[in-house]
Formats: sequence, C-alpha cells, structure tokens
Amino acid sequence: MTKLSVNINKFATIRNSRGGNNPDVVKAAVDAERFGANGVTVHPRPDERHIRYEDVREIRKIITTEFNIEGNPNEQQFIDLVLETKPHQVTLVPDALGQLTSDHGWDTIAHKDYLIETIKIFKNAGIRVSIFVDPIISMVDAAALTGTDRIELYTEGYATAYANGERANAIGHYLEAAKKAHELGMGVNAGHDLDLQNLKFFKHHIPWLDEVSIGHALVCDAIYFGYENAIQMYQRQLQY
Repeated sequence: MTKLSVNINKFATIRNSRGGNNPDVVKAAVDAERFGANGVTVHPRPDERHIRYEDVREIRKIITTEFNIEGNPNEQQFIDLVLETKPHQVTLVPDALGQLTSDHGWDTIAHKDYLIETIKIFKNAGIRVSIFVDPIISMVDAAALTGTDRIELYTEGYATAYANGERANAIGHYLEAAKKAHELGMGVNAGHDLDLQNLKFFKHHIPWLDEVSIGHALVCDAIYFGYENAIQMYQRQLQY
C-alpha cells in the first residue's frame, strides 16, 4: 500500500500571513491524521516563513501517525531539531538558503561522502532516512552507496510532462529510477506537484511506491472540497 503523507506547510503560510494562530497548524496535523492520511510532513526552513521550529516540536508531542521532517542538513539547527524530535523519517533536500520551493534532487555522486556522514547521524538515532533524488539512474546508483533507506523521487518533471499530454515520456524515467532503487534495496517515495489529475497514473505505473508527500495541491483542493474530503480524494487515487 502506498501511504499518503500530507505536507501541512501551506497551513503555516496562511497563519503567518496574518499573525496569530489561525489556522492552527498543530490541529491541521492532527486532523490530517483523523481524516485518513497515513502521515504528516513538515519542511521547516531557517527563515521560518511557514512551519516554525516550535511547530515541529508541538506536532511531535501529539501526533500518532507517521511524522516526516524535510529539510537541508547543511543547517545545524535542522539536524538538532530532527535529533531532538526523532520523527519516523527525515527527508534530506538540497535546498539553498531562502529557496522558494524544492526544485532538484541531490547530486549523489558529488556529495556522496557528505551524505554518507550525514545519513549516519540520523540512522544512529534510529530515524529512517530518505533523500531527494532526480530520476537519473546514475544518481539512484550512487544514492544506494550513501546508506539511505529510501529515495524520494522529485516529480515536478513528471507533473509538467503529464500536463502537456506526454504521459509515456512523463513516467518512463521515473519507472526506471524506481525499479533500480527497488533492485538496490531502497524504498521509493515521491513528491512535488503530484495532484488529483496525475497521481493515479503515477501510482499505477510504479508498483514499488512506498509513500507520496503532497502539500500544495492538496491544500488548494481542500479550499474547494473541504480538508477531509480532499484527503479522501487523494487516498482514492492511490487505491488503483
């Protein structure tokens, strides 16, 4: 079964735009769980423009479903936060400081030694590790040498091609990368720009898919369909 992890960053973006605590980000995490999500994802950044470090601490105290923290381990405060809160999974993303959103995977060849040492820190604490990777076979091969438990396929390229009607081209590289990861003993996650239009096709063609992390599109759909209904709509796309 492919698990749905709801990224709640956008709830924090809305809250921070006005100050106060509306919407309540901790409640958004609890409700995601209550409405049928298999997990909750947060991506704290150093400027705390959406999820704040204290949000992560408060969510960890109360959540019972799987908790995934994304971020760039170049920031010591990120490493410290993960080791303090001990989520079920940490997803390492090579974001630059101030970056609007994640837009590429790790160069697992150039950064192999760095990733080996960093991944070891989290695994020694009993935390499962996933690393953001583009659907390139050489990057998947090198990812296996870092000791990571999983890769997360960066799916913006898939979503763009799918929207342009190029379904076969959209899925091909991702299928090959997922198959290679599976053969090398790594789990496969996916995320970025997956939505109600393209998720079913992606899931149908990649049988080894462990988890998808979806935030922006799901929160946008929740505005129209309601939060609980949106989560259930995404779950139905994963049942095929």
